[in-house]
Amino acid sequence: MYISYDYYRIFYYVAKHGNVTQAAKILFNNQPNLTRSIKNLENELGCTLFTRSNRGMKLTPEGERLYSHIRIAFEHIEAGETEIAESRSLQKGSVYIAASEVALRCLLLPVLKKYRLLYPGIHIRISNHSTPQAIAALKEGIADIAFVTTPTDKQASLLETVIRPVNDVAICSPLFSELIGRKVSLGELSEFPVISLGEDTKSFAFYSEFFSSCGVTFAPDIEAFTSDQILPMVEADLGIGFVPIEFLHKGDNACIIDLKEKIPERNIVMIKRKDQPLSMAARKLEEMAITG
Repeated sequence: MYISYDYYRIFYYVAKHGNVTQAAKILFNNQPNLTRSIKNLENELGCTLFTRSNRGMKLTPEGERLYSHIRIAFEHIEAGETEIAESRSLQKGSVYIAASEVALRCLLLPVLKKYRLLYPGIHIRISNHSTPQAIAALKEGIADIAFVTTPTDKQASLLETVIRPVNDVAICSPLFSELIGRKVSLGELSEFPVISLGEDTKSFAFYSEFFSSCGVTFAPDIEAFTSDQILPMVEADLGIGFVPIEFLHKGDNACIIDLKEKIPERNIVMIKRKDQPLSMAARKLEEMAITG
């Protein structure tokens, strides 16, 4: 049996308000049309749904049973419509960001601060990932948008946008005073303990290629789990590290090593899926990240 959705919609509002005239106002319709639709619905179902009187429309037992189901459906529909309207106006909504530590600290934090002030009703969820993990979360549909550092593996299903460059520097603690205040080659640097991210990261691959291009083997002595662990390890005299210059602040117990070889520039990139449009909340974040 197929019964028009409009019949059920009219039934819902007439039952809810107990009055055809009131329901007609809400539905921007007229009383005769609604009365005719109710009669058609009753004919289709083969039962009387309302008793009519001068005091309005009262549900019959059959009408009560039908309304108990229809009410739930239409309340869900109304809630969905309200939620979409609020998300379009950025009063409510959510955005899930997969971000690398470098992208978070060198780009996203000030953007998110501004975003939060403008749209406090948006729920923000941020996961701290390596670049491969962030891209995997995006492809699996777990994240709406990803912010990571290059190098990345280009994917046909993903769209990558360069946001800004990031420049790494080699750092050491004052314990390694022989490396401070002069030009140092990668060959010399490799004689000291080196701290790096793990072999499964793009950062490791980046520095392996850099060292190799200079005729030096990249063989770290200490493996950090995240980029933000490298600076504290350097300050604790554990070895030499490579971090974005934005990670350094006045008062840190770390010194920049003046390398003879120039560390290649990397970029912070934003990645999203080509086949799935962003929500209004995610689109606004994208816009703010690009424009700053």
